[in-house]
Amino acid sequence: MIDKICIIGVGLIGGSFAAGLKKANQVKTIVGFGRDEENLAKAKALKVVDEYTLDISKALKDADLVLIATPVNSFKVILEMIKPYITEHMIISDVGSTKGSIIQIAKQVFGHMPQNFIPAHPIAGKEKSGVEAADSDLFNHKRVIITPEKNANTQSVVAVSDLWQSMGATIEIMNETKHDDLLAMTSHLPHMLAFSLMDYLISSNPQACEYAAGGFKDFSRIASSDAVMWRDICINNPDQIIKHIKGYQKSLDKIANLIKTQQPEALEQVFIEAKSARDDWIKD
Repeated sequence: MIDKICIIGVGLIGGSFAAGLKKANQVKTIVGFGRDEENLAKAKALKVVDEYTLDISKALKDADLVLIATPVNSFKVILEMIKPYITEHMIISDVGSTKGSIIQIAKQVFGHMPQNFIPAHPIAGKEKSGVEAADSDLFNHKRVIITPEKNANTQSVVAVSDLWQSMGATIEIMNETKHDDLLAMTSHLPHMLAFSLMDYLISSNPQACEYAAGGFKDFSRIASSDAVMWRDICINNPDQIIKHIKGYQKSLDKIANLIKTQQPEALEQVFIEAKSARDDWIKD
């Protein structure tokens, strides 16, 4: 059992991490840190954290691990803030949706990638944000990708992996380049599609949503996700996201051309293959 964990940014993911570890009885004390005291007080009232403080020196005192669960664009400021209080025995980790940019920021702040900085990304979430949406079972049967640098301390990697596994997560280790490309395709691109669909509808016909049925509701669900978080993801993983947007545009152009040239058999084949791929994925 870990004695003390500090969570910077007690929202959906940070709060769920805290709640999951408390449920799994993996930590004695969880301290929340942030700028919004009202939110931190709410987290304590909900028993997501045991304590909270607006003083980073108190938050990190004797901490065994600090988890950064804030939008990626805040990382440079946060790492600079915690740098004076980090010890060689304190593990630093995060839950950011991009890994390459976070590793580069850490190298800028510390002058190198600290051996005890173990980047991680849980492939889980909700369209709702805030500590009120925190769920102790959010990571159960979900995948968590860890992207340690070559100099990473092995014991730190094991410790971070063990914490996520205690909440029912499956761990996969890969490099940051592969992570950012895969997530741009499977997570970042779908969010761009949902956001752009809503943008297209409200700019074309604001009343169109009144006539939308369940399929539209399902497809557009993730457009309710946190705007600041997704803004930061786009800014921090631009090349991969743009690459996959352009790739998706080619698929749309192919379908548009099949419709324009009246090729029903070819259209049906595209739909059959798509349905089969998704059905197989759902079964796993």
